[in-house]
Amino acid sequence: MGSVSREVDEWTEEPNLHPKRRPISAAQRGVAATSSSEQFKTKSCKHKPEARRWHPYMSTESTSRTGSTLKNAAKHLSNPEVISLGGGIPLSDYFPFEEVILRPSSLDNLNDGEKTSSQTTLHATKHDIADGTSEYDLSVALNYCQGSGSAQFMRWIVEHTEILHDPPYADWQCSMTVGNTSAFDMCLRMLTKPGDCVLADKYTYSSAVETAMPLGVKFIGVDMDREGMLPDSLDEILETWNPEKHNNARKPSVLYAIPTGQNPTGTTQSFQRRKAIYKVAQKHNLIILEDDPYYFLQMDEYVDGASASEIHSPVEFLKKLVPSYLRLDVDGRVMRMDSFSKVIIPGARLGWITAPEQLIERYKRHSDVSTQSPAGLSQLMFFKLLDEHWGHEGYTRWLMHLRKQYTMRRDFIVSACERYLPKHIVSWEPTNAGMFQWLKVDWEQHPDAKDKTAELIEEEIWLESISTGALLGCGTWFRASKDVPCNEVFYRTTFAAAPLPKIEEAVKRFGETIRKVFEPKEEN
Repeated sequence: MGSVSREVDEWTEEPNLHPKRRPISAAQRGVAATSSSEQFKTKSCKHKPEARRWHPYMSTESTSRTGSTLKNAAKHLSNPEVISLGGGIPLSDYFPFEEVILRPSSLDNLNDGEKTSSQTTLHATKHDIADGTSEYDLSVALNYCQGSGSAQFMRWIVEHTEILHDPPYADWQCSMTVGNTSAFDMCLRMLTKPGDCVLADKYTYSSAVETAMPLGVKFIGVDMDREGMLPDSLDEILETWNPEKHNNARKPSVLYAIPTGQNPTGTTQSFQRRKAIYKVAQKHNLIILEDDPYYFLQMDEYVDGASASEIHSPVEFLKKLVPSYLRLDVDGRVMRMDSFSKVIIPGARLGWITAPEQLIERYKRHSDVSTQSPAGLSQLMFFKLLDEHWGHEGYTRWLMHLRKQYTMRRDFIVSACERYLPKHIVSWEPTNAGMFQWLKVDWEQHPDAKDKTAELIEEEIWLESISTGALLGCGTWFRASKDVPCNEVFYRTTFAAAPLPKIEEAVKRFGETIRKVFEPKEEN
């Protein structure tokens, strides 16, 4: 099926934070119960086209996966009359935990700057399902689970995906992951083979490059500007692809994108930029791996001395977000990776992927025999918080709080840069999302620039900065095309990882480092 010739607007309808929920049947509440995203969609997809067929793009490894025989057999447990002696599933009697108690932050006083301790407690025991007090309990969460995750929390994820992205094709599905890095690794194994190339921003997430390297997959960097990847540069690379220049690699079919608060540069693609890149992907039939953990950390433009615009409601907050590639995806060519790591906690290792059913089916078969499933305690904890306690509206209010806090932190680090960094040597564009501020250093002003390369000067500055007491990330760590000579010096800073006074001190120390290394003449 070809691409659908229709434009997708930013928002065609008001986001509904209280959808009419689909029930979770008794059969879906048990240990290792099977379920499908289709069971929890609250909107009809009958009017939407199906996704393109991507089977020719799948690797031999992916097409040869048969999945887990043991997990497939668990579907028969939906019959309450069946007595199972076939699976190595222990009784919960032998789990040394009787109860878990959680105390979430209060949403009532987040905007008042007060402490957010709450008198509310969320708790789970081994008997909540049997007692009828909850649809999810420790007897299920602490046992084995399908690779795609529990039905109980999957329902919330499917509803969230509908509210935020409402994919424009019919056969989309979700599967839980143990985080975006693991999901990316599985996607690479599904869609590439040794010798292939993946397209990405010129500077990109270093762990993605390092994940691909042992698989024999090489990254190719695409030029960027302040909005991230340039569509014309992407198109030119694909139009002029010459296998002989890339070790006989076939033309790339995978595009890796971090469209919001890009790591490491902090750039955010506008709606128009995303549409332009998507059109290039249609032209060259690319599959887009949308890695978007910073999606909800979008901010207003930085204005010196002005406070951020106030957002008064969850619906207003959601409508201000730049639409995702998934929301634009009329073909079913996007595999979107979402994560709770940047907006709730990273240690839970819990996220999810959304893609056409044919790709999710392959993904599930992989996870069933590798990661097995996201940790049950993580799923239960998020279920209690997001499903039973906050709901979609409460979660959005929490995200509104994070937006305000990260905007304040962004403003703070930019203000510190303006006070402490020599602007004729160091320059920056204030980020509009995420948690990183990218700094450019004019290395050619270095006293030994004629005798040293940019990389040597970058290393000199970095080592001197460490000795001064400030650790920054070197730009070369994040280069997609490692074999292309670099003639630029950048550093990645974060405004998320330290108290504000320490952020200020680190920027001040980096400014001292620049002055020491460059020995600039006194400014008039």
